Amino acid sequence: MSSAQSRQDATRGVLFTFIAFVIWGLFPLYWKPLHHIPALQILCHRIVWSALFVAGILTVRHNWAWLGEAVRQPQKLAIFGLSSLMLSLNWLIYIWAVNAGHVVEASLGYFINPLFNVLLGRLFLAEKLTPIQRSAVLLAAAGVAWITWTSGTVPLIALSLAATFGLYGLLRKKAPLASLEGLALETFLMAPLALAALLWFQWQGQGAFLNEAISSDVLLVGAGVVTAVPLLLFAAGARRLKLATVGLIQYIGPTIQLALGVWLFGEPFDSAKLLGFCLIWLALLLYSAAGLLSMRQQKRSAAAA
Repeated sequence: MSSAQSRQDATRGVLFTFIAFVIWGLFPLYWKPLHHIPALQILCHRIVWSALFVAGILTVRHNWAWLGEAVRQPQKLAIFGLSSLMLSLNWLIYIWAVNAGHVVEASLGYFINPLFNVLLGRLFLAEKLTPIQRSAVLLAAAGVAWITWTSGTVPLIALSLAATFGLYGLLRKKAPLASLEGLALETFLMAPLALAALLWFQWQGQGAFLNEAISSDVLLVGAGVVTAVPLLLFAAGARRLKLATVGLIQYIGPTIQLALGVWLFGEPFDSAKLLGFCLIWLALLLYSAAGLLSMRQQKRSAAAA
């Protein structure tokens, strides 16, 4: 590949990844109009319609061969069962948090997620922490402790989002699968339960689908599209970029969420909470700097070789 083509490919990668994180950052605007519907029902619709949407994409691409192989591997299937559970819990907590007026705390969860991943890597994958990474984790812990002390409550929403998404990523490392196929398998595993729950809600007269405004029905069906599209964009972008670049772009999502929570939804964000966030942002700055430094050292080593 020529240098011009390489630059063009990297530019596309940045664009795709940027759009993906902007969409994820704007998710509160999508879930808020559904605040009158229980979060569990929204989650079930998201799973079912996502499964149908990705099944359609797989059909158009004639890309079903991988599924037979995956089903014949019980251990891999079990890991994906756990990863789909973690992903579903993450989605449920996030949807509930947004519609219950906790967008700011939800954004905190995704700010600390990269550092939580570092900690999980140390605990479960025996990955060594550099001094900078160790400092970043301690700073983030100090930020969470400060928010807990000044507010009088542990930020359970943020910690739960970081934990479920971090564990989801850890499980996916144990059973790697391409982005689209991974989402397909996860939603296929959860779809029967989600569909059964939706049928139960309808039978009990509690189902929102077709019993609310048409706009609500459209948003529930569209949940499958808004789930899959940014994931596909992210996959297309990440393939073209270095991990350090993706690591910098990923903060766009929670930054947009934080801005929406404070300026659009009017959630409280006093100076004490700001100080806690600043400690976490400083930790992320150290973490990102460590990633860039590592990337430069690798380039120098490669050039020397």
